[in-house]
Amino acid sequence: MFFKKPKNKSFEYLPRFYKPDQDEVEKRKRKLGFKSSRSSKRKRKGLFLWITIFLFVIYAYLRLINIL
Repeated sequence: MFFKKPKNKSFEYLPRFYKPDQDEVEKRKRKLGFKSSRSSKRKRKGLFLWITIFLFVIYAYLRLINIL
Protein backbone atom coordinates (compact mmCIF):
# COMPACT_ATOMS: atom_id res chain seq x y z
CA MET A 1 0.00 0.00 0.00
CA PHE A 2 2.73 2.47 0.95
CA PHE A 3 5.49 0.89 -1.10
CA LYS A 4 6.05 0.93 -4.82
CA LYS A 5 5.96 -2.47 -6.59
CA PRO A 6 9.09 -3.24 -8.64
CA LYS A 7 8.55 -3.55 -12.37
CA ASN A 8 10.16 -6.05 -14.70
CA LYS A 9 13.31 -4.86 -16.35
CA SER A 10 12.94 -4.36 -20.10
CA PHE A 11 15.74 -4.68 -22.63
CA GLU A 12 16.13 -3.26 -26.10
CA TYR A 13 18.43 -5.78 -27.75
CA LEU A 14 19.42 -5.38 -31.37
CA PRO A 15 21.59 -8.17 -32.80
CA ARG A 16 24.72 -6.81 -34.44
CA PHE A 17 25.40 -9.44 -37.06
CA TYR A 18 22.04 -10.78 -38.18
CA LYS A 19 22.15 -12.55 -41.53
CA PRO A 20 18.65 -13.42 -42.76
CA ASP A 21 19.89 -15.76 -45.52
CA GLN A 22 21.99 -17.75 -43.04
CA ASP A 23 19.03 -17.90 -40.67
CA GLU A 24 16.94 -19.58 -43.38
CA VAL A 25 19.71 -22.15 -43.96
CA GLU A 26 19.82 -22.95 -40.23
CA LYS A 27 16.03 -23.39 -40.15
CA ARG A 28 16.22 -25.83 -43.07
CA LYS A 29 19.01 -27.80 -41.38
CA ARG A 30 16.98 -28.09 -38.17
CA LYS A 31 13.92 -29.16 -40.15
CA LEU A 32 15.88 -31.89 -41.95
CA GLY A 33 17.56 -33.05 -38.75
CA PHE A 34 21.19 -32.16 -39.40
CA LYS A 35 23.41 -31.93 -36.32
CA SER A 36 26.75 -30.27 -35.89
CA SER A 37 29.89 -32.37 -35.54
CA ARG A 38 30.74 -30.64 -32.25
CA SER A 39 28.31 -32.79 -30.28
CA SER A 40 29.86 -36.05 -31.54
CA LYS A 41 33.37 -34.84 -30.66
CA ARG A 42 32.19 -33.93 -27.19
CA LYS A 43 30.63 -37.39 -26.73
CA ARG A 44 33.85 -39.12 -27.79
CA LYS A 45 35.88 -36.98 -25.43
CA GLY A 46 33.50 -37.78 -22.55
CA LEU A 47 33.62 -41.50 -23.34
CA PHE A 48 37.41 -41.47 -23.35
CA LEU A 49 37.41 -39.69 -19.98
CA TRP A 50 35.05 -42.27 -18.42
CA ILE A 51 37.11 -45.19 -19.77
CA THR A 52 40.29 -43.62 -18.38
CA ILE A 53 38.70 -43.09 -14.96
CA PHE A 54 37.36 -46.66 -14.95
CA LEU A 55 40.78 -48.12 -15.78
CA PHE A 56 42.43 -45.98 -13.10
CA VAL A 57 39.94 -47.19 -10.49
CA ILE A 58 40.56 -50.82 -11.46
CA TYR A 59 44.32 -50.26 -11.28
CA ALA A 60 44.04 -48.58 -7.87
CA TYR A 61 41.86 -51.43 -6.57
CA LEU A 62 44.26 -54.12 -7.79
CA ARG A 63 47.18 -52.19 -6.37
CA LEU A 64 45.36 -51.90 -3.04
CA ILE A 65 44.82 -55.65 -2.71
CA ASN A 66 48.48 -56.26 -3.77
CA ILE A 67 47.88 -58.16 -7.00
CA LEU A 68 50.05 -55.82 -9.05
